[in-house]
Amino acid sequence: MNRRPEQPLVDERADVVVCGASFAGLAVARQLAGTAADVLVLDRDEIGAHPTSACAAPMPWLEALGLESSVKQELPFMRFTTPHDSFRMRLPWSWGAFDYAELCRLLWNQSGARFERALVRGRVDGGVRTDRGIVRARLVVDALGWRRVLGSQPFAGTGGPLSRGLEVHPSGGGDALDVVIDRSLLRRGYCWRVPAGDEVRVGAGSYDPCVAVKQPTAEVARRFGLATVRHQGNLIPHRLRPAAENGCFFVGDSAGHCFALSAEGIRGAFYFGIACGRELRRVLAGEATVEEALAAYGAFSASHRSGFGITYALQRVLPALPPRALTLVIRALSGQRLGDAIFNWYLGLLPLTLAEEPMPESARGQLALG
Repeated sequence: MNRRPEQPLVDERADVVVCGASFAGLAVARQLAGTAADVLVLDRDEIGAHPTSACAAPMPWLEALGLESSVKQELPFMRFTTPHDSFRMRLPWSWGAFDYAELCRLLWNQSGARFERALVRGRVDGGVRTDRGIVRARLVVDALGWRRVLGSQPFAGTGGPLSRGLEVHPSGGGDALDVVIDRSLLRRGYCWRVPAGDEVRVGAGSYDPCVAVKQPTAEVARRFGLATVRHQGNLIPHRLRPAAENGCFFVGDSAGHCFALSAEGIRGAFYFGIACGRELRRVLAGEATVEEALAAYGAFSASHRSGFGITYALQRVLPALPPRALTLVIRALSGQRLGDAIFNWYLGLLPLTLAEEPMPESARGQLALG
């Protein structure tokens, strides 16, 4: 049982403290299973209690991580709609629309970590500061999302490389992930519909965080004949950020591990969470210093700058195309052979081989935290 959240964390220490208990933080904790390390995960909410995304990820990733039982519906089709035409295509792989709470539970059960509810407020020498007191740890991970709370310059959300998304969750169905591009709804952005079993997740995302998305969300729901109920939303980073700073490892949205254009960040959280956990294990086993692990992880993240840069360039270019020209581009790209090549390239931006690697042998008894 966790201590009651209002009780102070007195002299709380751990070998590793992971701040954030969503996709990225849980992926890191999972990677540390089997070590003798005391891994403490902190979050202001209970694990799996607060989804902020459409909760869909490529099925190959969900299967590789043993998370397929959380999937409410597989989506082998996508449909792209503009004011001038609509194009439906079968993908070379499927999206999986999953139950957030169940996926988080599955990830958590694969870890050997412990959990405390606490609001992380910032970095202190040798640990982090929370609303319940100081937590000491030599290894610190920021998986708290776009705010980058433990960075030298946390984000406030009023500017910078962020997108804004909002969605509703009415009852409904379908077999395709819909993308709607209509400048009358959003000048720079898109709307979506993600069927997930007995509900659909319908929303709007603007590449400009200052643009309100409540009205576009309501309008696209109306076009699909759906109610605007059960709202959720968030800000989404669309530029890669340094993954190591201030003696801290940054994973997921805190490091900008989210593709521009599509705003897909769950796969990045998994991928870089595994990579971060791999470096933490090296430190725990005495194979690397903290500084060496930070440098290696930071370089690994930066080595993916090209792929993230391409999606950011597309995010800038495509909204500038005249609507009819954009429709012609989508038509050309939606042919089966070219479409398969594009989506396989997109999947390969974060190679699945990292998730398919066997979990490392137990490092129990090999800690070198001194």
